[in-house]
Amino acid sequence: MPDRPEIVCICGSVRFVDEMRAAHRDLTLAGAIVVGPGGADEVLTEEQRAALAALHLRKIDLADRVLVVNPGGYVGESTRREIAYARATGTPVAFTVPG
Repeated sequence: MPDRPEIVCICGSVRFVDEMRAAHRDLTLAGAIVVGPGGADEVLTEEQRAALAALHLRKIDLADRVLVVNPGGYVGESTRREIAYARATGTPVAFTVPG
């Protein structure tokens, strides 16, 4: 038995916020520690967006695995970068809709 619960980092387009919340809930109820994209209800500056993107990569560094929330198989540019980063660092990647 592990010393701590599995850590899962959720990735995906902000257009799927409801689906990411559902995945977060399901993973948490299954006993995982879940980290995901930082959310903001207001419009962000490019500097803020870049800072949040860099922070999300650090969350991937903490994770045991990444779950990509991709309804309809959609994966945007930012999410593709996160997937490439996770794979380059050896973090396993899974998708809610297999590709």
